[in-house]
Formats: sequence, C-alpha cells, structure tokens
Amino acid sequence: MKRSAKSCIRIFSADAAPAPLLAAPVAALMAGLMLCSLFVGAVRIPPAEVLAWVTGGALPARSRLLLSVLRWPRTLACALCGAALAVSGALLQNALGNPLAGPSTIGVNAGAGLWFVLGALLFPHVPAVRSAAVLPGAMGNACLVMLISRRAGASRLTIVLAGVALSAFSTAVIDAIVTWRPDILVDRAAFSIGGFAGIAAMDSVFFALPCLCAGFAGAVLLAGRLDILRLGDEVAFSLGLPARAVRLSAVLCGAALAAGAVSICGMIGFVGLIVPHIVRRALRGRNASAKTLPLIAVAAFAGAALVLLCDLLARTLFAPYEAPVGILLSFLGAPFFLYLLMSGKRSRVLS
Repeated sequence: MKRSAKSCIRIFSADAAPAPLLAAPVAALMAGLMLCSLFVGAVRIPPAEVLAWVTGGALPARSRLLLSVLRWPRTLACALCGAALAVSGALLQNALGNPLAGPSTIGVNAGAGLWFVLGALLFPHVPAVRSAAVLPGAMGNACLVMLISRRAGASRLTIVLAGVALSAFSTAVIDAIVTWRPDILVDRAAFSIGGFAGIAAMDSVFFALPCLCAGFAGAVLLAGRLDILRLGDEVAFSLGLPARAVRLSAVLCGAALAAGAVSICGMIGFVGLIVPHIVRRALRGRNASAKTLPLIAVAAFAGAALVLLCDLLARTLFAPYEAPVGILLSFLGAPFFLYLLMSGKRSRVLS
C-alpha cells in the first residue's frame, strides 16, 4: 500500500505545464497540414485561393467546387480518423495496462471491418447501415479479447495474442465474403489497407460522427478515473472506483472511436500504437507517467497531423499515382512494433 501511495502522489502531483507547451505546436502543425492538404493534389490550387475559400472571399467556381466537394471532405476525414485512432490507442493502452494495445493489435479494427462488410452484404443500397454496423463489430471484438484474456490469464501477452487471433479470423471472414460477392466493395484492397482516395463527399464523415463524438466525450469523462486505475485495482477499490466498469467503459469508448474511423477510411493500422507512445514520452520522459487527459488531448492533434502528413505523401510521392495511406503507416508502424518487442523493456511489455 505504501508503494501504491507513492505512485499516487507521483501521478497526481506531476507538473502539467509541458502539456500546453507541447499541444500548441502540435495543433499548429495539424492546422498547417490541413491547409496544405487543401491545395496539394492532382490539381494544385494556389494558396491564395484556398485562403479566399476559408475566409469566404471570391475565387473561381472550379476551385470552389474542388475544395468543397473533394479536398475539404478528405482533409476533414484525415484529421478526424487520425485523432480518433490515436485517442483510441491511448485509451486502450491505459485501460488494459498494455503498451502494445491498440485498435489494430487487439482486433478492434478487424471487427469493425467485418461488420462493415456484413452491412454492405445484407443492405447493399443503404450506406448508413454499414456505418452503423461497425460499432457492434468493434465493441464485440474488444469484449471478446477481454473475456479471452481473463479466462486464459490476463497477462499483457495474452491480450495481444487474443487480438491477433480475432484479427486473423475477422480478416478471413472478410476475404471469404468479398471473394464470394466482390461487388459489395468498390475497392477491396483500398478498404483492407486503408486510405482516403474514395472520400468524395461528406456523407461518410456525417455517418461516423455519432461514434466519434461519443468516443471523444467518453475519453474526456474517463480520463481522471483512468489515472486512478493505473495505480492498480486494489487502490482503485479503496478509493471507491469500480475498476472493472471503468476499464470496460474505456475499452468501449476506444472501440467506438476506432469503429468511426474504420467506417470512413477502412482498416488503417498502427496510428493508435505509434502516437500514444511518442506523446507519452514527450510529455513525461522515458521513465515517468503522463496524465491521461493531457495525453489524449495531445495525441488527438498528433494523430491528426500524422495521418494528414501520410495522406499528403501518398498523393505526392508517386504522382500521378496515389499510394494507400495504410501502406505508409505500415512502413512506420511495423518497425515501431518490433522496437517495442525487442527493447530492453520486454519483460514489462509482455509480462
């Protein structure tokens, strides 16, 4: 108990000043990348016309149409999906106490993708059903991972292995359905890898907003409770906190955020793994703990900036062709995942 009390003092007395200092430049970077996303593409729009469109000024009808119908929906989708996946990863890592947890590594993305495909199969002419179906799929896989890990022994390695198994099963079912009915998805590869090339209207963003808003609101409300939960279940119970209910609520909020992102951009991976780690170390250093609320706030900006940057690179590196954003994120995420496994903290990561 003495050790737990010391941990409690360390977490709640930590100086929160670095959070605003880090959030301001990251938010400015995100805003700058959003502006770049508006004028960079197959047809380049001059920055002056972009600024005129943002401020409500006069600009050519062609540029106004391009910005309103194509560029702005895609830019907003990139920012929302990046923020959602990053905050989802931060919630899952803090709730499960596992630095390897993330919406892609514990099967949340794959579950959302499976139910998205099932919605497209059963209701091919009702796009809203696809977006609504991702939520029970993501939450179902998240709950299954927690149940399996509890039955098998809730170690950090068990959680990851259960997530890998559920991801493989969900992906196999997706492949079987799309092989049987290839017409239900316009671009199977783009959905499986993840990307924003198909964003040509605000419809997909509007359909995902309820999931995203609920997830972001839940993350903010649960932040203080997650700080207490990180001290251990015994300390949480002694302070009157229902540890299991808080953990389940955080996992479900993370699943809702991932579900909203999958319904927009497909099964993009590794954002929820990379961003929380980098932000946590930037806030508190290698050996200290960051509070949850500053972590999710900065992670939201950083996740949006990362996805916007990868989308810009995907549009420009191989022009006039466009690479899926998920490929670039996999090139970044796979080495990072291996680094976490091979680092000197293996015992803490996997035990």
